[in-house]
Amino acid sequence: MMKITDISKSFGKQTILQDISVEIPSNQITGLIGPSGTGKTTLIKCLMGMETYDTGSVSIHNATIPNRKVLNKIGYMAQSDSLYHDLTGLENMQFFAHMYGGKISKKSVQSTLNLVQLTQEQNKFVQHYSGGMKRRLSLAIALLNRPEYLILDEPTVGIDPVLKLNIWDQLHDLKKNSTLLITTHIMDEAMKCDQLLLMQNKGIAASGAPQEILETFQVSDIDQVFLELEGKEHENASLNETNL
Repeated sequence: MMKITDISKSFGKQTILQDISVEIPSNQITGLIGPSGTGKTTLIKCLMGMETYDTGSVSIHNATIPNRKVLNKIGYMAQSDSLYHDLTGLENMQFFAHMYGGKISKKSVQSTLNLVQLTQEQNKFVQHYSGGMKRRLSLAIALLNRPEYLILDEPTVGIDPVLKLNIWDQLHDLKKNSTLLITTHIMDEAMKCDQLLLMQNKGIAASGAPQEILETFQVSDIDQVFLELEGKEHENASLNETNL
């Protein structure tokens, strides 16, 4: 389990995260969704130990983060691709496999490339990859060591619909042995998650299984939930101004 307790984070005078507490259960896909600028990526970086937080604590499997031993169990795909453009796709995979201590077989490298449908392009230099191909390679690298914890920041951006469905089938298969946290702006993907964390106004505005959230807000899709939350936020702001 991944656990975040009373996390707050500011950059200068701007508060990005405020008193966030949430548990991310094992063997589930948890979707972290919200408008741009609500702090999703910052929260992920705090969870990974890549960003220091001002107050609170983060733990993964009861180990306080940052923790090097735990990081070796995490597969991470960032919002922007971190690839070596002067290497081929296969060479990128081999490099990261070597970083895991040489425990990853050639067969595993090939099966992971096949999963993201890059087998035919594996010997092409990454500088000649399309944006979607780079995202697929980044996803393959995140999956390479069959991690216990998989954190994916908008993994399917630029990927064609058919492959996207195949990837989600694989993610649901992976959750049998892993804990997954995924950010997405695609609402039909959000509905494929086991639970959702809806971020707004520096915190978690709603959480629960997708259908439960829809029933709570009495709406038909997640976009309408955010409209409801935004309306309540404006209403509260107006009441505060009136009281002043």
